[in-house]
Amino acid sequence: MPEMPEVQGLAQFLGSKLVPEDGPPAVVRDLQLGSFAILKTAQVTPAALAGMSFTGVGRRGKFLILSLEGVHLVLHLARAGWLRWSDAIPGTVLRPGKGPIALRLRCAEPDGYGFDITEAGTRKSAAAYLVGDPAEVPGVSRLGPEAFDVGREQFLSMLQGHRNQLKGLLRDQSFIAGIGNAYSDEILHAARLSPFTLATSLTDEQLADLYTAMHSVLETAVKAAAGKPAKELKDAKRREMKVHGRAGETCPVCGDAVREVSFADSALQYCPTCQTGGKPLADRRTSKFLK
Repeated sequence: MPEMPEVQGLAQFLGSKLVPEDGPPAVVRDLQLGSFAILKTAQVTPAALAGMSFTGVGRRGKFLILSLEGVHLVLHLARAGWLRWSDAIPGTVLRPGKGPIALRLRCAEPDGYGFDITEAGTRKSAAAYLVGDPAEVPGVSRLGPEAFDVGREQFLSMLQGHRNQLKGLLRDQSFIAGIGNAYSDEILHAARLSPFTLATSLTDEQLADLYTAMHSVLETAVKAAAGKPAKELKDAKRREMKVHGRAGETCPVCGDAVREVSFADSALQYCPTCQTGGKPLADRRTSKFLK
């Protein structure tokens, strides 16, 4: 799933294309749907966007916000969605239900550029909203503060009283916006904390380490994504990962093998030496071997 750094990278890339500093803004030719399920709210019909100019591209949490003349196209790529840019997007009309393209936006001629929102797999969760104000999108209105907007004292105050496990808390979008499965693994590894540690059990030193790790991991990821075209962002993210998605590989910090805990529809990765005192965490697939 694209998380804050990748969505920030997408926003910067699209901004350079749709609202360039050295030229006029792009104008919408049409917005087509390859999947009717992707459009969740349409205060303005897709057809009404034709002829509108882009005024800005931004981000809130994991939501991509494309602003036009009084209208905002808000996109959430969910688990398997992605944005595919083309300098010469096909002029063919999308056939709903045919292929992986859920949404296509084409800009006016003569350039004919634009992008597709694609979604792999059978579980379709990507979402698009056409609204007058991004805050009208339910997922946006529930978001907590952005990680970079949270100071150290505020962060410590936010954690006080939470009985949640750190992994779940970092992924809670109402707590801090933009962190998902991948970067929560990376932050906890950098902070040398178990994903199952309760927030209430942290010492002052551990709280400070967690705050520092959150900022350093996300800052590195944002820098890695900056200036890259959409097609390169996924690979840039993978290259930066030290434990996430690297089960069975060697931890670059201590040399131990990265382990995994699987759940019904996801998994987390961690280093036992760095994070759990050398003890493997019980996994539902292998816990019978760890007793």
